[in-house]
Amino acid sequence: MVAMPLDRVIEDKQRLFWLLQLGGWSSWAATFYLGILVWGEPPDNYLLYLPIIAAMGMVITLALRWIYRSTWERNLGTRAFAILGASYCAGVVWVLCRSVLFYNLYPQELDKFEQRGGDGLAMYFSNSISGVWVMLVWSALYFGIKYYLLSQEEKQRYLKAISMAQEAQLKMLRYQLNPHFLFNTLNAISTLILDKDTELANGMVMKLSRFLRYSLDNDPMQQISVAEEVESLKLYLDIEEVRFGERLTLHFAISEAAEKALMPSLLLQPLVENSIKYAVSRSINGGSIAVSATVEDGCLQLVVADDGPGLDLRQGRLPKGGGVGLANTRERLTQIYGDKQSFRLSSTEPHGLTITIFIPVSYAD
Repeated sequence: MVAMPLDRVIEDKQRLFWLLQLGGWSSWAATFYLGILVWGEPPDNYLLYLPIIAAMGMVITLALRWIYRSTWERNLGTRAFAILGASYCAGVVWVLCRSVLFYNLYPQELDKFEQRGGDGLAMYFSNSISGVWVMLVWSALYFGIKYYLLSQEEKQRYLKAISMAQEAQLKMLRYQLNPHFLFNTLNAISTLILDKDTELANGMVMKLSRFLRYSLDNDPMQQISVAEEVESLKLYLDIEEVRFGERLTLHFAISEAAEKALMPSLLLQPLVENSIKYAVSRSINGGSIAVSATVEDGCLQLVVADDGPGLDLRQGRLPKGGGVGLANTRERLTQIYGDKQSFRLSSTEPHGLTITIFIPVSYAD
């Protein structure tokens, strides 16, 4: 028989209750029998008597469970009264049932007890106290386990809510496509059509379609290989190369160890777009952009560098007006990796901006 995973058992509260009932009362019966063995020789067929009184206890605690569930939404005083009162009554009834059954099964034990001058009322009172304690322990375990399960459910709901919020935020950050990119691309396509360069215009439309499909189809919560990320980045850059022609120079340096490493999808595109906006489009002679990826000391290092005017980095924080791509990328990295990532801005010599990202290296295998 295949064992059921613990998480599934906990989720199925009805099954868990019956497992604990059977396990708890079986443990009580075994402990009670061992105690009888310590004090002397048990009567004949005592192993038949114990399961019967344990089953009686189970039935009585089912009534306790119904009472507790009925008063669950009541105030604290009512619930405390229900616990103490119900446990006392349950203990008394249980011991009464046990006594009647015992002396009907073993009348000779009653004769021996009376011959020794035993007080039946005192004996019953003593047994009733022990029965009440058993029911109080059962009630404490019932509420303890119930509150624990409720706290676990609350924790799971809280974690799920956080996860959903983070996923929604990541999607929002990832899907913030720069409207200027779409506007400029559509303008370039329109210009090509007016110039009757339909073949180039059609190619540009196809590249734009492939890039948008890729960006929308990929889940921002999933990771892709660096090689796949570079391919998607080249889709975007193919479009920009049509716009800028020889004014845009590209350099790629992806190490063999980094090609199969995993990274968030479309992480580099906003950074390259930021470089095109501030380093290439504003320069008469254009500019160059270099993208590299290496693995160093258990970290994947991603670098995007340009030779534009750069940014004022003296304050040590992200400058205002530096582009939404930088802020979004930094926020995505924080959401995904927490403190296990690094996002650094530095100056490119002799001028320009270099963005360096460090994230934990991992592979699909």
